[in-house]
Amino acid sequence: MTQTDWVLKTGRRKWVTPLDAYLGCGCLRLAARIKDLKNMGYVVATKMVHKNGKHFAAYRVKEKKNVR
Repeated sequence: MTQTDWVLKTGRRKWVTPLDAYLGCGCLRLAARIKDLKNMGYVVATKMVHKNGKHFAAYRVKEKKNVR
């Protein structure tokens, strides 16, 4: 399974953080994998998380856009 596949599968079930991606599939560039999904036509929601004095993005895959 590729990193993008892992992010897609997991992102459909829950919010994915950079730590989740690193521990789940060894992905150090989650934003790049999210960009890959967006380029493939997926709609991805983003929220900023503030935890323990740190700020980072979490992502959730919503659906795939209809491509004609």
